[in-house]
Amino acid sequence: MFKIISSPHTHSGKLTMRIMLWVMFAMLPAIGLQVYYFGFGVLIQSALAISFALALELLVTFLRKKSTFAYISDFSVILTALILAVAIPPYAPHWIILIGTFCAVILGKHVYGGLGQNPFNPAMVGYVVLLTSFPLQMTTWMPAIQLLAEPPTFADATQLIFSGLTTDGFSLHQLTASIDGITQATPLDTGKLFYSTLASDSNIDVAYYDLVKLPIFMQNGWDLAQGWWQINLAFLLGGIFLILKKVIHWHIPVAMLGSFTVLSFLTELFSSSGHLSTVSQLFSGAMMFGAFFIATDPVTASITPRGKLVFGALVGSLLYLIRFHGNYPDGVAFAVLLSNICVPLIDHYTRPRVAGHRK
Repeated sequence: MFKIISSPHTHSGKLTMRIMLWVMFAMLPAIGLQVYYFGFGVLIQSALAISFALALELLVTFLRKKSTFAYISDFSVILTALILAVAIPPYAPHWIILIGTFCAVILGKHVYGGLGQNPFNPAMVGYVVLLTSFPLQMTTWMPAIQLLAEPPTFADATQLIFSGLTTDGFSLHQLTASIDGITQATPLDTGKLFYSTLASDSNIDVAYYDLVKLPIFMQNGWDLAQGWWQINLAFLLGGIFLILKKVIHWHIPVAMLGSFTVLSFLTELFSSSGHLSTVSQLFSGAMMFGAFFIATDPVTASITPRGKLVFGALVGSLLYLIRFHGNYPDGVAFAVLLSNICVPLIDHYTRPRVAGHRK
């Protein structure tokens, strides 16, 4: 007897495990830059997230009586944990990453039945829960460690994450006390605060205006935005690598970045209120990370060629609205999740015509 299986009878050779490994490999340069600028906290948060995510995966598969090896071996939960870990402040308390990982794995993935059935990006589910529940911890970024008189060692970073104090008894606030408070925010945070203050107070300090108007954020001869530009450039190069390897398609990143660029540029031309320049917006925050590594999630994004363009343009447009007219300086996670809701509708109206059938 022949074994009868349904079509298609060809296989692309793209195993889920291989795709996840390529994506993680493409993230390595950007993660290396994050470690260079922010220290060992990035690695500790990643280790915490991955180990807890694997433990949750084991528990859920046991309770659901599913094959543990089948779930663990696709590496999807590892990638979810890694994306979440690099998205949060490196020295956030340890319980932040544990709560976020729980929400990502359980609420974002397994509550819908597991990989392939979740309508929302799991890592962004965890991130949004953290951002809306713990805004203080999620927006407290340490400045570049090159600015610190005593950069935290691995032991200091571990103590800081688990107890809130370094081995010498210093808190995160005390470590950065000698640095201008503006350096504890990202360029997007600083720019949004500055321009909103400028709109309400025309007598804003001239020196402060000179600090951020370019926006090149200088402190003791150090360009504070430099690290964010380089990290975004690393994500851009990693994303191009994934496109060349045919792990992701170009449609979503190009549509997302294109729609955001057009709207941002038009705002620069016709808006009287101040904003960061379009180029600064493109290379700040999670822009490139979101365009190439988050919005392109094959499960939660559109699957048709035209649908990918519509989906990417929608993400870029929502991101523009949040950054320019919302309360959050960066809005990649919200834009992606809101666009995930629209995917069934987008796919329905962008289905390619099947040969022999009318449109």
